[in-house]
Formats: sequence, C-alpha cells, structure tokens
Amino acid sequence: MIEKPTRRRGAALEQAILAAAATELEAGGYAAFTMERVAKRAGTNKNAVYRRWPNRVALGLAAYREMIAAETCVPDTGELRADVLEMLRGANRHLASPYGEIVRGLLADAAARPELMEQLRERMAAGGGEDWLTVLGRAVARGEAPPESLHPRVATVPIALLRNEFVVRGSTTVPDSTLVEIVDEVFLPLIRGRTRP
Repeated sequence: MIEKPTRRRGAALEQAILAAAATELEAGGYAAFTMERVAKRAGTNKNAVYRRWPNRVALGLAAYREMIAAETCVPDTGELRADVLEMLRGANRHLASPYGEIVRGLLADAAARPELMEQLRERMAAGGGEDWLTVLGRAVARGEAPPESLHPRVATVPIALLRNEFVVRGSTTVPDSTLVEIVDEVFLPLIRGRTRP
C-alpha cells in the first residue's frame, strides 16, 4: 500500500525512506529497485531521497543494512564446531534467499563506484565479523582454541569460504556437506595450528 504524502523531516523522513526502500527490495528485488518507487512508497518526492542517498546503490546498501540488522543471532552451544556450523547454516540460508539476490545485485551495480564497493566490502567483511570473533573468543575461554587464533581474519575464514561458493562458483545454495567440510577440513585445523612461533 502506498502511503499518502505527509510532512516529515530529519530522522523521521529518513526512517520512512529506508523502510520504503527495504519493502521495495523485498517485494521486487534489486533489479526492480528504483528511487522513484521508493519515494512514492515513502510518500515523499525523489529530491528528498536523492538529498540523502545519491543513487540507488547507496540507498539499496543502506536499506539492506536495515533489513539484516535484526537477523543477527550468535549461537552459544558450548562447542566451537557446533557454533560455527550453526552460523554457516544460517548464512547459507540467508545467501540462498532473496536477500542473497539483493546482495549480488548490489555487488554488480556497485562495481563501477569504488566508494560504494568499498562500503559494501566493509559491510560484508565486518558484517558478522564481530559475531565470528565472539564465537571464537568463547572457544578460547573454554580452552577449545589457542589464544593466538583470536584474529579477525582467522575467525571469518568460514564465512569467506561460504561467500566464495556463491560469488565465485555461482552456487544458489551450498550443500551441508560442503559446510561441514569448511569447518572440519579448513577452519578447525587452522584454529588448532595457530600457536606462537
């Protein structure tokens, strides 16, 4: 349903635009995402949207951040392997869903805009990075992993390998056997091998 125009400013207008943008992304994906449609759904004009976001990639990225912010859930099963598998399975479902299509559309469109590509890379690298460090930190505290393994690049190896399956290999979903392989054949041996020289 399209809202009737109302006079909003500042944060209220920005939130209305972001909510409209998220709804547009969910309804039609990134391919059908336009500034005009977002403005109409938000009950404002295009100029108000463009003053805040210079193009559809920037707005799409901001809306995507809003969409996934509530989805973050860090498991705590009491075992590193189980936690990492649970996180990978959740990420796999996310990337195989319409959200994954949105990310791929954003990546393709942002490729020609270095500043936005950098933001998207940062979001993908940092998005969840803290969660992976939390899981690994708990494992270190339990004595399951050496303290030297507590490094952002080490912690995010599983999600980087999963993204590789989608981006490089073009997978639409990744079999659970591959997720288990990522954990058992790459991540856990890497963790166990991390000691000070």
